[in-house]
Amino acid sequence: MDGQKRECVKIGLEVEVILKADQKTGTLVRGIVAEILTNSGFHPHGIKVRLENGQVGRVQNIISPHEENN
Repeated sequence: MDGQKRECVKIGLEVEVILKADQKTGTLVRGIVAEILTNSGFHPHGIKVRLENGQVGRVQNIISPHEENN
């Protein structure tokens, strides 16, 4: 799934993000989306999110698709 499109990023998804400090190295951090910080529908470097552990980064990969079981 595409981490550049806001419509693909949902709260509760498991994602890999790149932190601001790691942009030069490309180190990815895995976590669960707690908050979506980017307001626009698309961002070329990835949608900015806050993870449940408080780290902020741009989504590079979506690990688990968002599925709600009703």
